[in-house]
Amino acid sequence: MHGPVTAAWLLVALCAATGAYCLLRMRSVVAEQRRAAGGEALMGFGMAVMAVPAAAFTPPRWAWPVYAAVFGAAALRTLWAARTAPHHLHHLVGASAMVYMSVAMAAAPAGAHHAHGGVGVPLLTGALLVYFAGYVLLAGARLVPAAVAVAGAGADGGSVAWGDRPELARACRLSMGIGMVAMLLVL
Repeated sequence: MHGPVTAAWLLVALCAATGAYCLLRMRSVVAEQRRAAGGEALMGFGMAVMAVPAAAFTPPRWAWPVYAAVFGAAALRTLWAARTAPHHLHHLVGASAMVYMSVAMAAAPAGAHHAHGGVGVPLLTGALLVYFAGYVLLAGARLVPAAVAVAGAGADGGSVAWGDRPELARACRLSMGIGMVAMLLVL
Protein backbone atom coordinates (compact mmCIF):
# COMPACT_ATOMS: atom_id res chain seq x y z
CA MET A 1 0.00 0.00 0.00
CA HIS A 2 1.13 3.54 -0.65
CA GLY A 3 0.61 6.51 1.62
CA PRO A 4 2.25 8.37 4.51
CA VAL A 5 4.88 6.13 6.12
CA THR A 6 4.00 6.94 9.73
CA ALA A 7 0.32 6.23 9.15
CA ALA A 8 1.20 3.00 7.37
CA TRP A 9 3.31 1.78 10.30
CA LEU A 10 0.53 2.67 12.74
CA LEU A 11 -1.88 0.68 10.57
CA VAL A 12 0.55 -2.26 10.56
CA ALA A 13 0.76 -2.13 14.36
CA LEU A 14 -3.03 -1.86 14.77
CA CYS A 15 -3.75 -4.75 12.42
CA ALA A 16 -1.00 -6.98 13.87
CA ALA A 17 -2.21 -6.33 17.44
CA THR A 18 -5.76 -7.11 16.36
CA GLY A 19 -4.62 -10.34 14.70
CA ALA A 20 -2.68 -11.32 17.82
CA TYR A 21 -5.69 -10.75 20.08
CA CYS A 22 -7.86 -12.76 17.68
CA LEU A 23 -5.39 -15.64 18.07
CA LEU A 24 -5.97 -15.41 21.84
CA ARG A 25 -9.72 -15.48 21.22
CA MET A 26 -9.28 -18.81 19.43
CA ARG A 27 -8.79 -20.36 22.88
CA SER A 28 -12.46 -19.72 23.69
CA VAL A 29 -14.64 -22.63 24.79
CA VAL A 30 -17.34 -21.52 22.31
CA ALA A 31 -16.77 -23.21 18.93
CA GLU A 32 -18.44 -20.47 16.89
CA GLN A 33 -16.33 -17.81 18.55
CA ARG A 34 -13.15 -19.81 17.80
CA ARG A 35 -14.06 -20.05 14.10
CA ALA A 36 -14.84 -16.34 13.85
CA ALA A 37 -11.64 -15.45 15.69
CA GLY A 38 -9.58 -17.55 13.28
CA GLY A 39 -10.96 -15.71 10.27
CA GLU A 40 -10.45 -12.37 11.99
CA ALA A 41 -6.85 -13.28 12.87
CA LEU A 42 -6.20 -14.06 9.20
CA MET A 43 -7.70 -10.70 8.24
CA GLY A 44 -5.72 -8.82 10.87
CA PHE A 45 -2.36 -10.32 9.92
CA GLY A 46 -3.15 -10.10 6.20
CA MET A 47 -4.00 -6.43 6.53
CA ALA A 48 -0.82 -5.84 8.57
CA VAL A 49 1.35 -7.42 5.90
CA MET A 50 -0.44 -5.56 3.10
CA ALA A 51 -0.08 -2.23 4.92
CA VAL A 52 3.72 -2.38 5.26
CA PRO A 53 5.00 0.78 3.56
CA ALA A 54 6.40 0.25 0.07
CA ALA A 55 9.51 2.18 1.13
CA ALA A 56 10.29 -0.53 3.72
CA PHE A 57 9.37 -3.60 1.70
CA THR A 58 7.96 -4.06 -1.78
CA PRO A 59 6.55 -7.55 -2.21
CA PRO A 60 7.46 -9.41 -5.40
CA ARG A 61 4.85 -9.31 -8.17
CA TRP A 62 3.87 -12.93 -7.52
CA ALA A 63 2.85 -12.14 -3.91
CA TRP A 64 -0.33 -10.29 -4.90
CA PRO A 65 -1.94 -13.27 -6.70
CA VAL A 66 -1.03 -15.40 -3.65
CA TYR A 67 -2.78 -12.88 -1.38
CA ALA A 68 -5.80 -12.96 -3.72
CA ALA A 69 -5.88 -16.77 -3.61
CA VAL A 70 -5.61 -16.93 0.19
CA PHE A 71 -8.35 -14.38 0.75
CA GLY A 72 -10.42 -15.88 -2.07
CA ALA A 73 -10.32 -19.20 -0.22
CA ALA A 74 -11.27 -17.38 3.01
CA ALA A 75 -14.17 -15.71 1.17
CA LEU A 76 -15.42 -19.07 -0.12
CA ARG A 77 -15.21 -20.57 3.37
CA THR A 78 -17.09 -17.59 4.77
CA LEU A 79 -19.71 -17.83 2.01
CA TRP A 80 -20.27 -21.45 3.02
CA ALA A 81 -20.66 -20.45 6.68
CA ALA A 82 -22.99 -17.54 5.80
CA ARG A 83 -25.64 -19.88 4.38
CA THR A 84 -26.59 -20.90 7.93
CA ALA A 85 -25.34 -17.86 9.87
CA PRO A 86 -25.99 -14.55 8.07
CA HIS A 87 -23.77 -12.60 10.49
CA HIS A 88 -20.82 -13.98 8.49
CA LEU A 89 -21.71 -11.74 5.55
CA HIS A 90 -19.52 -8.95 6.94
CA HIS A 91 -16.54 -11.32 6.96
CA LEU A 92 -17.39 -12.21 3.36
CA VAL A 93 -17.28 -8.52 2.39
CA GLY A 94 -13.96 -8.11 4.23
CA ALA A 95 -12.32 -11.11 2.57
CA SER A 96 -13.67 -10.01 -0.82
CA ALA A 97 -12.26 -6.52 -0.25
CA MET A 98 -8.86 -8.05 0.46
CA VAL A 99 -9.11 -10.02 -2.80
CA TYR A 100 -10.04 -6.81 -4.62
CA MET A 101 -7.12 -4.87 -3.15
CA SER A 102 -4.72 -7.72 -3.97
CA VAL A 103 -5.90 -7.84 -7.58
CA ALA A 104 -5.70 -4.05 -7.84
CA MET A 105 -2.12 -4.07 -6.54
CA ALA A 106 -1.18 -6.92 -8.91
CA ALA A 107 -2.63 -4.98 -11.84
CA ALA A 108 -0.85 -1.74 -10.92
CA PRO A 109 2.24 -0.93 -12.95
CA ALA A 110 5.48 -1.32 -11.04
CA GLY A 111 6.17 1.80 -8.99
CA ALA A 112 2.66 3.20 -9.47
CA HIS A 113 1.16 5.04 -6.51
CA HIS A 114 -2.45 4.30 -7.40
CA ALA A 115 -3.91 1.05 -8.64
CA HIS A 116 -7.00 2.56 -10.24
CA GLY A 117 -6.88 1.75 -13.89
CA GLY A 118 -10.45 1.53 -15.17
CA VAL A 119 -13.77 3.27 -14.68
CA GLY A 120 -15.29 0.45 -12.59
CA VAL A 121 -12.44 0.22 -10.13
CA PRO A 122 -12.95 3.60 -8.42
CA LEU A 123 -16.69 2.85 -8.22
CA LEU A 124 -16.04 -0.43 -6.39
CA THR A 125 -13.51 1.28 -4.13
CA GLY A 126 -16.12 3.93 -3.32
CA ALA A 127 -18.77 1.31 -2.57
CA LEU A 128 -16.40 -0.53 -0.25
CA LEU A 129 -15.45 2.74 1.45
CA VAL A 130 -19.12 3.56 2.07
CA TYR A 131 -19.74 0.05 3.43
CA PHE A 132 -16.75 0.03 5.79
CA ALA A 133 -17.29 3.63 6.93
CA GLY A 134 -20.87 2.72 7.81
CA TYR A 135 -19.66 -0.44 9.53
CA VAL A 136 -17.14 1.55 11.60
CA LEU A 137 -19.84 3.98 12.73
CA LEU A 138 -22.23 1.16 13.61
CA ALA A 139 -19.55 -0.91 15.36
CA GLY A 140 -18.44 2.12 17.35
CA ALA A 141 -22.01 2.79 18.45
CA ARG A 142 -22.40 -0.84 19.52
CA LEU A 143 -19.08 -0.90 21.36
CA VAL A 144 -20.01 1.69 23.98
CA PRO A 145 -23.01 -0.20 25.46
CA ALA A 146 -21.03 -3.49 25.47
CA ALA A 147 -18.14 -1.89 27.34
CA VAL A 148 -20.50 -0.26 29.86
CA ALA A 149 -22.29 -3.58 30.43
CA VAL A 150 -19.00 -5.39 31.07
CA ALA A 151 -17.79 -2.64 33.40
CA GLY A 152 -21.01 -2.95 35.37
CA ALA A 153 -20.75 -6.74 35.49
CA GLY A 154 -17.15 -6.54 36.72
CA ALA A 155 -18.23 -4.56 39.77
CA ASP A 156 -19.90 -7.64 41.32
CA GLY A 157 -16.74 -9.74 41.13
CA GLY A 158 -17.54 -11.79 38.00
CA SER A 159 -14.65 -12.31 35.61
CA VAL A 160 -14.70 -13.26 31.96
CA ALA A 161 -11.80 -14.96 30.17
CA TRP A 162 -9.86 -12.71 27.77
CA GLY A 163 -10.93 -14.83 24.82
CA ASP A 164 -14.61 -14.46 25.67
CA ARG A 165 -14.88 -10.71 26.23
CA PRO A 166 -17.50 -9.41 23.79
CA GLU A 167 -16.40 -5.78 24.03
CA LEU A 168 -12.84 -6.71 23.04
CA ALA A 169 -14.08 -8.79 20.10
CA ARG A 170 -16.14 -5.81 18.97
CA ALA A 171 -13.15 -3.50 19.42
CA CYS A 172 -11.10 -5.83 17.19
CA ARG A 173 -13.76 -5.74 14.49
CA LEU A 174 -13.91 -1.96 14.80
CA SER A 175 -10.11 -1.75 14.46
CA MET A 176 -10.14 -3.89 11.34
CA GLY A 177 -12.95 -1.80 9.88
CA ILE A 178 -10.93 1.37 10.48
CA GLY A 179 -7.90 -0.33 8.94
CA MET A 180 -9.91 -1.33 5.89
CA VAL A 181 -11.10 2.26 5.41
CA ALA A 182 -7.51 3.50 5.63
CA MET A 183 -6.28 0.90 3.16
CA LEU A 184 -9.04 1.62 0.67
CA LEU A 185 -8.33 5.35 0.88
CA VAL A 186 -4.72 4.90 -0.21
CA LEU A 187 -5.39 2.17 -2.79
